[in-house]
Amino acid sequence: MRPAPYDTLLDDETWAFIDKSAAFYPNDAAILDHHGKREIYNALCRAFDTGRPAGVTVRGFSVSGPAGPIAVREYMPANGEPEASIVYLHGGGFILGGLESHDSICADICDRTGYRVSAVDYRLAPEHLHPAQFEDALAAFRLLAAEARHPVILSGDSAGGNLAAAVTWATRSDDIRPAGQLLIYPLLGADTDKGSFVTHANAPMLTTADVLHYDSLRSGGMSPTDDPSFSPLAADDFSAMPPTVIITGECDPLSGDAPTYCDRLTSAGGKAVCFEEKGLVHGYLRARHSVARARDSFTRMISGYTALGTGEWPY
Repeated sequence: MRPAPYDTLLDDETWAFIDKSAAFYPNDAAILDHHGKREIYNALCRAFDTGRPAGVTVRGFSVSGPAGPIAVREYMPANGEPEASIVYLHGGGFILGGLESHDSICADICDRTGYRVSAVDYRLAPEHLHPAQFEDALAAFRLLAAEARHPVILSGDSAGGNLAAAVTWATRSDDIRPAGQLLIYPLLGADTDKGSFVTHANAPMLTTADVLHYDSLRSGGMSPTDDPSFSPLAADDFSAMPPTVIITGECDPLSGDAPTYCDRLTSAGGKAVCFEEKGLVHGYLRARHSVARARDSFTRMISGYTALGTGEWPY
């Protein structure tokens, strides 16, 4: 039996994706330490890896960070010099993931947009507590954007969406700042006692308890919820922010963060649009080749990147 209301909200393709993902997690997964969780997550990511599209070329290099070199993987399209770049920050609850976990995702984004994509391998918690992840993301963006000869978009999924939003806010008035941001089911720091955190507290793929657990690991149990580099919604001034596209799934405890954040941006005079994809769950980027709804949403993301890279605003 599928749990209500997800028995009716989610279609068979999405349930197949959920079931395939869940098969990687043993019954005692909740008590595993972060090393055990990483092993499972890495295996899951390998299972959903679809390879790189033909013509996309890749090179690895490092940029200087506050605690040492930060690894970067750059994806270049087959169609020549790109007209824009994307700095991509991976998801994984700040404790999981890296360059391999999101390799085919970044390659697909590069192929579909024709833009350069630079994936950043920021430090992970709990070995490195906040603000380590933010500091690495900020340093990498500044160095990559300084070398670019065209617009640079900040983007990321889940925890990476949080970091992208935090870096965008921190650099909004700098000479070198993002041309736009595209956030994919991001954690932005809304009140976890109401809204989607209650409605979808026990959603497949991500629960509210998971969110709180990751936050605790990231902060060492002392979540600085009034710090915009930790919780982007904690900022007291949303002026001068670049155009923003947010895409999230309906059946996700994080879904309510997106419209709240968009409202803050538009109230401050900015351009922002939020899409809540019906019948999709957290992490559905990995289903972009197997679930029709996720495929359609990925196409919407590509349109968003294209608009931000060209400076258009069709929304």
